[in-house]
Amino acid sequence: MSKTAHHIYLALGSNIGDRQANLSLALQRLREIVDIDKISSVYETEPVGYLDQPRFLNMVCYGQTASSPHELLRKIRAIEKALGREPSFRNAPRPIDIDILLYDNLCLETEHLTIPHPHMSERAFVLVPLVEIAPTVVEPRSGKTAQELLLAVPQEGISQKPLP
Repeated sequence: MSKTAHHIYLALGSNIGDRQANLSLALQRLREIVDIDKISSVYETEPVGYLDQPRFLNMVCYGQTASSPHELLRKIRAIEKALGREPSFRNAPRPIDIDILLYDNLCLETEHLTIPHPHMSERAFVLVPLVEIAPTVVEPRSGKTAQELLLAVPQEGISQKPLP
């Protein structure tokens, strides 16, 4: 029995511990549930919301999954927990954060999950790496491409990290 492959974009971020290793480990774990086709460069960015914390490393990946949106969220939360993320306050420092940005052209709002990610269109730390790998992907609520969304947000404090 074949399962439908859903096209997804995920944002990854880390700002405590070995940030680069945290991103690498998260990608390794994600490959168990997502066929990853594209991975952006890594960007160092200023924190948003709660500012008294270390800078983040952020990236975006694209791939396919057979998981439903809620099943994918459950698996992502398990990866975050396995990599040391603990419940805390909103925008708290964390070893890993994985967000579902886009899932096919789905628009979904439930108590625990909103797709497209509700803040992606206002966050350069998400849009810069997204535009790197998919400038023409359309955010279904606005109908705008990632490139169009990026033009509307300030991009200060974001720098591409050189490859190790």
